[in-house]
Amino acid sequence: MPLAVVAGITLLASLLLPLAVKPWLVRMGVVDVPSARSSHHKATIRGMGVATALATAAGYLAAVMLGVVTVDRSLFAAVLAIIAACSAVGWIEDLRGLSIRGRAVAQLGIGAAGSAALIALTGQSFWWLPLAAVAIAAYVNIANFMDGINGISGLHGVTAGGAYAVAGLLSDQPWLTAGGAVLAMSFLGFLPWNLGRGSVFLGDVGSYLLGSSIAALAVAGFLSGVYVEYVLTPILVYAADTGYTLLRRIKAGERWYASHREHVYQRLTDVGFTHLQSAALVTVCTAAVIVLGFIAATAPLPTVALCVAGSLLILVLYLASPDLIRRFRRRSKVTRIPVA
Repeated sequence: MPLAVVAGITLLASLLLPLAVKPWLVRMGVVDVPSARSSHHKATIRGMGVATALATAAGYLAAVMLGVVTVDRSLFAAVLAIIAACSAVGWIEDLRGLSIRGRAVAQLGIGAAGSAALIALTGQSFWWLPLAAVAIAAYVNIANFMDGINGISGLHGVTAGGAYAVAGLLSDQPWLTAGGAVLAMSFLGFLPWNLGRGSVFLGDVGSYLLGSSIAALAVAGFLSGVYVEYVLTPILVYAADTGYTLLRRIKAGERWYASHREHVYQRLTDVGFTHLQSAALVTVCTAAVIVLGFIAATAPLPTVALCVAGSLLILVLYLASPDLIRRFRRRSKVTRIPVA
């Protein structure tokens, strides 16, 4: 099956390319030094997203060459162009840094140009342009903010990619199936490198790759008529974490744009979760919301209401999880009876 071959090529490239990329990053001195928003404590090689980006490009090329995407190739190419441009901005950020204004202009510019192309290709109204452009730029930043512990971005790429691959199958959109499969396999191949003893980080090039891949597929899918539940549910937990954290910081009178480590997934590590446990919780919540969303897309109204209520409950429990765990542990200490 051509799709399986594409997935295999992407996974193999993602697994093997770091062997060549890592020594190159070492020579260039692309190192992540712990900062106020970091959950690690020692300098670590970053920028391994270069290998993941190359694997993504290989997967997209293979999908076209092997005939997985025979129609909507222009749409597929536009999605890849958005991904490539955002990844390039992330690489520049890794190498020499960019100002907040510079990043914002670049991200919005790519979002606007990419969205304009997608709208033209799908024949939709250009009234969607501002929303689509902001959505792409915003999710690139959300993915960057959420890339703070080992495993979280790799698992998110696998989960979101898998969801979009299934969405493409259910919607008869082969380009979406191929894009989702490539996304999932690219980040699955990154996970062993990120979780191993000599762990490496994606860097901004990798988190921008992740955010733009998901956002571009979601926007293109929405404009192509894919059910909104299919395209939105993979991003809800990440968006909720980022939005909730932003509101908490504004309410506390803190500079919302300053570096920090107050995201829910980071606060979970403060109450005793390991990196992998925190990343797994985010992934499980995301997967649960995706399943409920896929059910709601074609279900009768009473079932839709139950799915929406279930999704909201999952999001609320996730956002409250650090406080709930902390209270539970305090209560356990108070009620524990000492043994004589």
